Amino acid sequence: MVQQASQSPSSRSHAASRTAASSQGFAPRGVPQIVGINRVGLWALYMKEVRRFLKVQTQTIWAPAVTTLLFLVIFTVALGREGREVLGVPFASFVAPGLIVMGMMQNAFANSSFSLLSGKIQGTIIDLLMPPLSPGELMTGIIAAAVTRAVAVGFTVALAMALWPGVSLGLAHPWAIVWFGLMGAVMLALLGLATSIWAEKFDHNAAITNFIIAPLSLLSGTFYVIENLAPAFQAVSRANPFFYVISGFRYGFLGQSDIGQGGDVLLAAIGIAAFNALMALGVYALLRSGWKLKS
Repeated sequence: MVQQASQSPSSRSHAASRTAASSQGFAPRGVPQIVGINRVGLWALYMKEVRRFLKVQTQTIWAPAVTTLLFLVIFTVALGREGREVLGVPFASFVAPGLIVMGMMQNAFANSSFSLLSGKIQGTIIDLLMPPLSPGELMTGIIAAAVTRAVAVGFTVALAMALWPGVSLGLAHPWAIVWFGLMGAVMLALLGLATSIWAEKFDHNAAITNFIIAPLSLLSGTFYVIENLAPAFQAVSRANPFFYVISGFRYGFLGQSDIGQGGDVLLAAIGIAAFNALMALGVYALLRSGWKLKS
């Protein structure tokens, strides 16, 4: 009796609320109901992002296939005449894998760079920040949706190019196709998410696309072998992570690349994975800090 009398009114009220919650089947106040990974929330975010680009699939999937096919037609007509060969294969077969993975990476960036930026501009960013999702879950959902779009674009572009005369897409090393395709998509999805956190308007997003993504893509050995370049430009190309993704992806189709043979390609695969891991840690730190999102 003395102990009950010594309890404050607030503690008695809190104990009563806990008893009432327990009797009604609810978790007591202050006790987390989601333990571990919020699978339902993560799946909902992923499906939201996927449905967003599927609603306009003519623009997000089929248009990139047409644009990439035009690149193939133009460069094949301009440089691939008279039976020109590169790395022992016709020019069209040489350039096709690079165009496929370039389209995948560019669309992965486009998808993830739009996610948070659109919320900032439209004032709906609260819909992404308020749900019970950790920074890691938020990042995973957005990146997974961007990779899904990249894979869809890759299959569409590959189908279009396989039907084009003069293009042969054999599978010399399927593991390299899968690995470098996914790693390239993840790399650009992470860069796109970082851009989406930093950007405050669409002009900022367009600046990254035009002055960073496009030059790195076009100057990465997509249309040529770097052996044709001067030593200084070869060194610049080897410092470009896009070069390793495109060359490794091409190795999966042709069995040859600018990187070298199997051992060199394997080292490049490990290097791209390590680079993506570092980028993921940086993007996670940005999301966790709430920089330009919650302040």
